[in-house]
Amino acid sequence: MDASTRPYRSLLYIPGSKDRALDKARSLPVDAILFDLEDAVTPEAKPAARDTLRAALQQGGYGDRAKIIRINGLDTEWGAGDVEALKDAGADAFLLPKVNAAADIDALSPLLGPDMPIWAMMETPLAIFNAAEIAAHPQVQGFVAGTNDLAKELGCRNRADRLPMQMALQTILMAARAHGVIAADGVYNQYLDEDGLRDECEQGRDLGFDGKTLIHPAQVATANAAFAPTEAEIDLARRQIAAHEEIERTGQGVAVVDGKIVENLHVETAKKTLARAKAIANRG
Repeated sequence: MDASTRPYRSLLYIPGSKDRALDKARSLPVDAILFDLEDAVTPEAKPAARDTLRAALQQGGYGDRAKIIRINGLDTEWGAGDVEALKDAGADAFLLPKVNAAADIDALSPLLGPDMPIWAMMETPLAIFNAAEIAAHPQVQGFVAGTNDLAKELGCRNRADRLPMQMALQTILMAARAHGVIAADGVYNQYLDEDGLRDECEQGRDLGFDGKTLIHPAQVATANAAFAPTEAEIDLARRQIAAHEEIERTGQGVAVVDGKIVENLHVETAKKTLARAKAIANRG
């Protein structure tokens, strides 16, 4: 499935060192798997994790889930080795942590080759200030909001409304939309708090994010539901398109649905809603 049509409602971090977790991911209804060699793997386990992850990817069985490998930073002793070991293992993209500027993408690009998509962890103040130039890089396909690291860097309080994080989240999203880049919201740490997760997913969806990064399989269903069009939204989209097409056919009047004028921009949004619903349905 092409990245332009593939849904990214749920992006689940899976430790690259854990055979059992790598196997379980094959049966989870996630849109994307973030195979993690960075935070989820201890320093002493990092070299062996490459072999474990490579074997899992070569075995296959992940279906049409997007397979994204989060490597260690290139400024660490493991980053370049991660790329060398896994660049031809069958991943769909590589996720680079601690991106500060487009130059960091330039440093990774020759190690991967020009055809491998790169995702950027947006988790530093510099990343936020340079979001537009990072998104404009021709090899960048997606952004992941690294809200835990960003909160640490900012020294901000953890609030349910994420008010201290709003400028960063919206800047990430603005840059992503300006350059056609996928935007994934940050993780929700209280993985047993389903109500809190739902609220944060809905906030991210309302801001415009494509989906949410997750730390536990129990979070998948909530994210998938929150970031999918509702039946009411699908019904409205169909009626808006039909009303606008009828006006175009007759050449008379103004299209109105539920007491609201339907313009070209509403039709464009409606078509995107239906395309998103179709892509999700095709994923099964």
